[in-house]
Order: sequence, then structure tokens, then C-alpha cells
Amino acid sequence: MTASRHAQWLHARELLVLLLGYALPAMGQVNTGEIRLKVTDPAGLGLKASVEIVSKGNQYNYDFATDSEGAIRIQTLPYGIYRLTVQRQGFADLTKTVEVRSAIPVGYDLALGVAPLNTVVKVNTSDGLLDPYRASSISQIGSQQIQDRVASLPGRSIQDLVNLQPGWLYEGNAVLHPRGSEYQTQFVVDGVPLTDNRSPSFGPEIEADDLDSMSVYTAGFPAEYGRKMGGVIELNTARTSDPGLHGKLILSGGSYDTADGFAQIQNNWGKNVLGATASGSMTSHYLNPVVPENFTNKGTTGDFSVRYARQLTQNDYLTMSVRHELARYEIPNELLQQEAGQLQNRDNIETMGSVSYQHLFSADMVGNFSGMVRDNANNLYSNGQSTPIIAFQNNSFREGYFKGTISIHHKNQEWKAGIESDATFLHERFNYDITDPDQFDDDTPQTFSFAQSKPDLEQSAFVENLIRLDKWTVSAGLRWDHYQLLLNKNAFSPRLSVSRFFPAANMVLHASYDRVFQTPSSENILLSSSSLIGQLSPEVLRLPVQPSMGNYFEGGMSKTVANSLRLDVNIFRRNFDNYADDDQLLNTGVSYPISFDKGILYGAEGKLELVHLGKLTGFASYSYIVGNVWLPVTGGLFLGDDVAAALAQTAGHFPDSQDQRNTVRTRFQYQLMPRIWFAGGLSYGSGLPFEFQGTEEDALEQYGPQVISRLNFDRGRVLPSLAVNASLGVDLYTSERVNVRFQADGDNLNNRLNVIDFGGLFSGNAIGPARSGFFRLKTSF
Repeated sequence: MTASRHAQWLHARELLVLLLGYALPAMGQVNTGEIRLKVTDPAGLGLKASVEIVSKGNQYNYDFATDSEGAIRIQTLPYGIYRLTVQRQGFADLTKTVEVRSAIPVGYDLALGVAPLNTVVKVNTSDGLLDPYRASSISQIGSQQIQDRVASLPGRSIQDLVNLQPGWLYEGNAVLHPRGSEYQTQFVVDGVPLTDNRSPSFGPEIEADDLDSMSVYTAGFPAEYGRKMGGVIELNTARTSDPGLHGKLILSGGSYDTADGFAQIQNNWGKNVLGATASGSMTSHYLNPVVPENFTNKGTTGDFSVRYARQLTQNDYLTMSVRHELARYEIPNELLQQEAGQLQNRDNIETMGSVSYQHLFSADMVGNFSGMVRDNANNLYSNGQSTPIIAFQNNSFREGYFKGTISIHHKNQEWKAGIESDATFLHERFNYDITDPDQFDDDTPQTFSFAQSKPDLEQSAFVENLIRLDKWTVSAGLRWDHYQLLLNKNAFSPRLSVSRFFPAANMVLHASYDRVFQTPSSENILLSSSSLIGQLSPEVLRLPVQPSMGNYFEGGMSKTVANSLRLDVNIFRRNFDNYADDDQLLNTGVSYPISFDKGILYGAEGKLELVHLGKLTGFASYSYIVGNVWLPVTGGLFLGDDVAAALAQTAGHFPDSQDQRNTVRTRFQYQLMPRIWFAGGLSYGSGLPFEFQGTEEDALEQYGPQVISRLNFDRGRVLPSLAVNASLGVDLYTSERVNVRFQADGDNLNNRLNVIDFGGLFSGNAIGPARSGFFRLKTSF
């Protein structure tokens, strides 16, 4: 079969599988609900009115307006308790507390009474600071925190927000690690999970300005989620329920020649909603450099999306969206590579389309159907001066995803059941030419070329129930997963979360158990498992990378004080079989999955949130994490001398690469006057472990004295990091229709050289930004 006919056959096979997948029932949703309001006057006629909805616990505070008939749909509300306030001039204000507990819309008919003359009515009600019926710990990031965040370098605005939450930390290049787990993080965008690596060096980012809210899970996972289970980050893209034309324009820039632009526009008319977003950025500090000089680190990004939604009937709702993203950037050089004139470039390009359909069968049952198709490409290019190796890579995949859920409310229970199917067609191409043979074994081939394609097929089904029993809440579920790529595996995963509310103490105690089945990373998995890799060395060890099986345990409490302070404290433990990690091929920077016999991660975390104390708001969080990994190696590729080491080391353990014992994050904001606020905070980390393969003199030659001064070779630890930040915000213009806001940010104001990672066993160097400043100008209407 010729190469062209083979490619056509592969493409036809992909389309066939995708079409077969479309024939399956497909539904999808996140853990959010919907409130439908109808506001009337005493005679029952619809009123155009303003609606404020607030939940302090979910960091949710929005103002809406009903249409001329008094109707409004407020969607993508995270589960919790909300305070509704409805106002219309000439009528008495109406305040009501409502709960959102399932995907089934909550409907209310609210009749406003005529306001008595010279009378003010004030209703005191809960703002949902403490949710007494939440069965596990969830971190909520609302619109206010998204808007007031410290400016981020391009490609990592969402990652920076998640990194503020207790239990999360970075390795280099904004790769998130939840509670010490290596990768295994998934982003759920409007109900569709993206399980590939979404850090700046692997995939384009959806901008934080494109979001309404975020929900972050590290325990108590609903059975709805699977496959990548280190942490789950739900992203709800921004949309307004107000009728008419709305939009915003954000311009920002600052240090490292950074410039960003973001625009959003949406029109609501009748039963239709049409919106679009566009963004672009450039910087000379895209990735974390490996030396302070920040050699070869330019990057540009772009993003465009269109979304259309229509209410077909009172019980049927259709949404369609298309998004195209790209990132092009340089790979930072070490000192020796810069001297040689190396230039390596990468690009990530992604196009994604999705469709979702919601049908309300009855007042107590709703079905959601969704499907997604996306194409993703990740490329690496090297110039002729690259050293010690010239590497080229072209990895791509086409993914078809389908999901279906049915939600049923029955008395004090919220049932949900569903299925999902994911077909990903992997295509990998890689080749190299060695330019410095002294850096390799004598028998390493000077050139190498590889190309292969294979489908990754995954299916699952789940059922779960949320039960409220007076002051007790129980969430129980069971999930089944099937994984077929290089191996054919399946597993059942039970999930259980229980909480108890103590009204007298304003406190909720909770505990959870999660059994998780985690599929290996698909990054270069075909290359690392191919028999062709045997050409690289006479000594080769290839072990199939098994899915990880984990048992997660968590116990914790949430407590409020005077409806202004909330304290969340959790302790946790994670036990893994076939603990997932990654390694790099030769000196190319091309990573692939490996696994070890087991891993044990445990620790504690806490967050004190000040909702308001006069004009002051903010938070302080602390995390303590211990991680250890046990030999032997159970999966992955090993070459040359590493083969003997992998076979000989059959016992013992070493620190997990995310074993940072102490992490502190703080940020507080003070309203200086009605239109001006000031904020400040800090980020501290006690330092990650490293295991450098060379001598301290080798490290000095490659990375320079500034980097080496931030390392403790005796302990094998990076020295502690500290970055202080500050912000100033000003509302330049505010009216009923238009708001113009300016914000200035300074980061790492103490100007410490913060080494994040150092040339460790499975990670390269990464240095945080130096002292930097940025500005943002936002106009919304």
C-alpha cells in the first residue's frame, strides 16, 4: 500500500469511527444548574426588573435584567445557596434565598408588591458563605477574583488562578500538579473534558477573561469524572442573560515586551444568543527560562470562538460553538546552546467544535446530550546549530467525544446517570540528527526517524446519587471505565462523600473516598513503545505503561464566623499502584510516560477567607505535602545505562518530584475609596527536590552561578522561593451601561531569583519571572 493510500485509509477509518460514535446517545454537562425567573406585578403582568444574585461561598455576584415579559434564565450556576434580590422602581424590593442542587432548572414566579410611600424594607438573609449540604471540598473561583487577578504572562492565566488554591503547585512552564500528582489534570470546558496536557508548552489556553467562574476539585469527585483524576477544573465560559448587545474589550501589556488583547461581544434577542470572542498576545517570556538571561523565549498566541444558543421550546435548548487556538514560541536555551546559536521553535494549533442539547422531560427529569470534535497539532523544529541534537517532531490527534446524562429529582434525592465515549486518533512523527556525539553513548545512531498512528478508544458509564438526610448529605456513585490503546483495560471505581452540618457552630464536617482509574498520558506513547526505538541503543527496556489505580481519602471541615470569615481545613492521603510520571528521550526535550510500582502522597491544607471586614477582603492559604515513589519501574522506555539501573533498582523509594513540603499563598484587597482599591499578596514555596546527573561544576558551566546559588546540593533541594505582588485598580468611568476600569500589577517585587525546577531526574530547569509590571484597561458594556 502506498503512503498516500495508507493515509487515505487511516482518515476514512477515523471518520467511520466518529460517525459510529455519533449514533450513540450523547449528552454532557458540568456540575451546574439553572434558575428560571418570571417577575410580575400584582396583576400578574410581566415586569422588566433588575435581578441581583449572590453566593459568597461560590464567589458569585452578578446583576441581570429580565426581558420585557419579566423572564430570565440564569445558567451555569455552581451548586450552592444563592440570594436573589429583585428591584423595580415603584415596587417593593423582593429578596429570596434559593438553592441549586442539580441540573434540573429551578423555576420561580415572583410577584412584586407596590412600594409603600416613605418606607424602606430590608430583608436579612444568608449569602451562601457556608453551604451546609456540600458533601466534599470544592474550591470556587468567581467572576470578581477572575477580574481582579494579578496579570499573567500569555498562556497561563487560568493556571495562575488554580495555582492560588491550596494543594496545587507548579513545576516549570505552568504544569499544574494537584496534591503532588504528576500531571493527571483535566479541564472541563462547558461540560466537555479535555484530558491532554493544557500547560503553555503543550496546548493553547482559553483565556481567563473568557470565563464566568471556575470550580476546582481535588477530592470528592462525582462519578461523572474519570480518566485523568489528579484534579478536575470546571470552566464556565462567560455569557450574559440580559437581553440586547453586550461586550467587553481588554488591552494589557508590560514587562518582557508583553502585549495582550481580548474582545467579547454577545447579542441576546428573542430566543437566540450569539456571541464571539477573539484574543491575541505576544511576549519575550513565554516559557520559564533555564537561565536568568532568558535566551530565545519569544511567543505569540491567538484565539477565536463563536457560540450560538437557541431555546427551541420551553423544554428544549440547543448550543453550538467553534473555537480555534494557536501558540507559537521558542524553546529557551542554556548557556552552551546559546553560544552555539541554537534556535528551537514549537507550535500548538487546535480547532474544536461542540454541540449540546438539553431536554426537560418533566419538572423532575432533564437530559443533556453533547458531542465534541477537535483537531490538535504539536510541532517542534530545530535549526542547524542546535546542540547536542537537532530534533523535529510533528504530533497530532483528532478526537471525537460524546456524552449523555439523565438527571432525576426524587424527594430528597438527586440521581444522575450517563455514558461517554472518546475516540482519539494519535499520529506521531519524530526524527533527529546528533551534532555533538560526545554527549551520547558511542553506539547511539547519528540519525533516527519514526512515524506511527494508532487510535486511543475509551468508554465509560456512571451512576450517582446525592441524598439529603436532615443535617446529613451523602454523595455516592459508581463509575466504569474502559481503556484501549497499547493495552486493553477496564475497571470499576466507587465514590463516596459524606458531610454533617452543625448549625450551632456554623460548621460542616466532611469525609470522602475516591477510587480512581487513570489512563496514561498519550504524549509520545507510540514512539516510546515502538520496536523501532531499539535502534537507539543495544540496551533497551520497554515496559507497557499500565493505567494507574488510586485510592483517595480526605477528611475536613468548613466553618464560618460572623458571616464574614470562612475557614476550610482538609487532610488527605493518596495511594497509587503504577504511579504515573514522565521521562525525556535523550536530550531532545521530548517527554513520554513512565510508571513506578506505587506512590503515596499525604498532607494537609487550609484556607482562611475574609469575605469582608469593612473595606478589606482576601485570603491566606497553606499546604503541606509529602510524596514518595516506590521502585521498581513498572512501565516506560529506558536506554543504555538506564536499563541496568531500572533492572537493578527493585526496592526502595525516593521523593516525588512535587514533594514541596510547605506552600503559602496570600492576597488581600482594600477599597481605598468608592472607585479605587489596592491589593497585595505573596507566594512562598519551600522548594522541590532534584537529582542532578552531573557534578556541581557541570551545572555551573551549563546554568551559571546565579542558578547554582539557589540550590542545596547536599539536601538535593531547590532553595525556597518568594514572590511579593501588588495591584492598584481604578474605575475610570461608570454608568448604567458602560464601565471602564484600569489596573496596574507588580509581581516578584522583591526581585528574588526563584528557581522552580532544577535539571532533575524527570524535569528540566525552570526559573520564575524577575520583578515585572503590567497594566490592564477593561471596557465593558
